[in-house]
Amino acid sequence: MKPVNQKAWFLVLPVLVLVAFSAVIPLMTVVNYSVQDTFGNNEFFWNGIYWFDEMLHSERMWDALGRQILFSAIILLIEVPLGIFIALNMPKRGFWSSVCLVLMALPLLIPWNVVGTIWQIFGRVDIGLLGRTLAALGLDYNYTRDVVDAWVTIVLMDVWHWTSLIALLAYAGLRSIPEAYYQAAKIDQASRWAVFRFIELPKMRGVLVIAILLRFMDSFMIYTEPFVVTGGGPGNATTFLSIDLVKMALGQFDLGPAAAFSIMYFLVILLVSWAFYTVMTNLDREDAR
Repeated sequence: MKPVNQKAWFLVLPVLVLVAFSAVIPLMTVVNYSVQDTFGNNEFFWNGIYWFDEMLHSERMWDALGRQILFSAIILLIEVPLGIFIALNMPKRGFWSSVCLVLMALPLLIPWNVVGTIWQIFGRVDIGLLGRTLAALGLDYNYTRDVVDAWVTIVLMDVWHWTSLIALLAYAGLRSIPEAYYQAAKIDQASRWAVFRFIELPKMRGVLVIAILLRFMDSFMIYTEPFVVTGGGPGNATTFLSIDLVKMALGQFDLGPAAAFSIMYFLVILLVSWAFYTVMTNLDREDAR
């Protein structure tokens, strides 16, 4: 048997070292804090799974988790159908196709903190275009005092920022469909709904699963935008898991509970990502048959 040259590992060794310093070592630090406690003076003692048990019985964490799941569900229910609708109505080729692609990509280029600042000013009743317009129409809108207004503002902000991602991925899936499928549907006099149901949607299935996974992960870990706009308020109405975790770790300096909280947070995201990966793998196997 011909010997295998293992020298290629030297090429990826710098990457492995970088990942170790940027991911593995911080993760081990979090794990260390999650199973220990301290009375100060940088002296720690073994605490076992106490912090995990405390978080599992914490009403605060379950409330934040409920708000987080509700937000992610609302986002997916709005952005996925809206993104598909936009992709279906975008020009397929020519000058206007390029214009639409550029315009759709623009919101994705804006940093998260800038998006939050834009919508914070946009929704203000005194100087914001949205706030002053709604006030002029006689609507009592104030995202700093009203829970519903705060939720509506954050949802609209996320839809404006991230629907483009769904649209661009769906558009890529549509462009990959051979023209022969449409010609066959035209010969069979298939309706527009039939073309979408039996041709376009199945062919977009793979990219849509990726889009849903990306949007779920991002919406489930959202922090900057709602923190800039509402700060988690009014009250705790928009205090999602990430905001609650930061308040616990940096605001209260409860490192043990915060570490246990973050590990459980990570495991939930990892579990959902694994489920999506399994679905994608099964879809690829079906397409290969």
